[in-house]
Amino acid sequence: MNRGLVSVLLALSLLTGCVTETVKSTSVPVLDAPAAPIPDAELLDVGVVILDPGISSVDDEEQVYPEVRRAEATFMATELADVLTEQGGWGAVRVVPDERQFSDLLVRGTILQSDGEALTLKIRVSDARGTVWLDKRYTGITSRYAYEQGTRTKQDPFLSVYRMIANDMLAAFQRLPADERTTIRRVAEMRFARDFANGAFADYLNEDPSGRVTLRRLPSEEDPMLARVRGLRQRHYVFVDTLQGHYTGFSDDMYAPYQEWRKASYEETVALRELESEAQREMIAGGAAILAGIVAQSSGSSMTRSAGAIGVVGGGALLKRGLEKRAESNIHSLALEELGQSLDAEITPRVIELEDRTVRLSGNVEDQYDQWRELLADIYAAELAALEPLPPEPHSPTLLPDTQDP
Repeated sequence: MNRGLVSVLLALSLLTGCVTETVKSTSVPVLDAPAAPIPDAELLDVGVVILDPGISSVDDEEQVYPEVRRAEATFMATELADVLTEQGGWGAVRVVPDERQFSDLLVRGTILQSDGEALTLKIRVSDARGTVWLDKRYTGITSRYAYEQGTRTKQDPFLSVYRMIANDMLAAFQRLPADERTTIRRVAEMRFARDFANGAFADYLNEDPSGRVTLRRLPSEEDPMLARVRGLRQRHYVFVDTLQGHYTGFSDDMYAPYQEWRKASYEETVALRELESEAQREMIAGGAAILAGIVAQSSGSSMTRSAGAIGVVGGGALLKRGLEKRAESNIHSLALEELGQSLDAEITPRVIELEDRTVRLSGNVEDQYDQWRELLADIYAAELAALEPLPPEPHSPTLLPDTQDP
């Protein structure tokens, strides 16, 4: 056998014998707290919008299950809201169904990757003025030890991601002077007022083409319209606070099966990556061995031709093993799909029935929120009508001024 062929076969044998296992972990950062107590007038309410599952932008080859991603979108928004509440330094922190909110601060996010091993979120935080505080990606990598029975507690394996977001938000808040914090609160209130009473409050705000909102003036504190709007806003908060019970219950019910899915997904993701890598190596090695064997068989030496025949047979075996491993990886993919379907069955959202003023709200959260906004508009219209002076009755006598003859 010539030296070149021996070198090729030796290199191929070394290539197929290397299988590595990578175990990654990350430390959880300390959750920062405000440097000093924050006056009530400067506390900002935070709305965390249910995350975008990121389904529309995924690659066909990615192992993404829409039913799981949609559930994760609610779960992760709730986890982030819990971390912000724990942090302190904020007003009310609420999970909200969509962006049609007038919170002082709004957090939007998209799930870019979530497979049990890695979590990547794209987060955008902006205040009521339209000023962007954060617009960046956050990634956390966990290890298999986060899912070990002996070490697992009720702590999200990707708590580090939520804490990084919260710490960045607090840092941005602490850079704001006091007058800007109060301005944000006033703008948020006027935006809510303008949404329900555009005719009465349209002139209080100015919005430029880029979406930046500034205050032009403020209504009098004795303005009865302002009092009505503030009452309406409090009713809105009562409804949104009621939704928090739904989101919390949803996340609590989801936690156990979701962590089991994450654990299995982590194992399947790692196994799938190793199998695909090993299958590719063995298929490449098998193809090269077959090619080398064919070349050797065409040479003049009988010994080289014999070695070539062995190479063809050995290469065929390697190629067959590679195809078998690829088939095995497909089995893992199917297992992931079954896990996703079973998880979806366990975390189907519950129907919430809320009653206010004998009005029943039903359907999913988005449906209820749409119904609630319509109800608020009706309430405001009724209260606005109560403020308007009553027209004179059609047949009421008209009093004339006293006249006397000169």
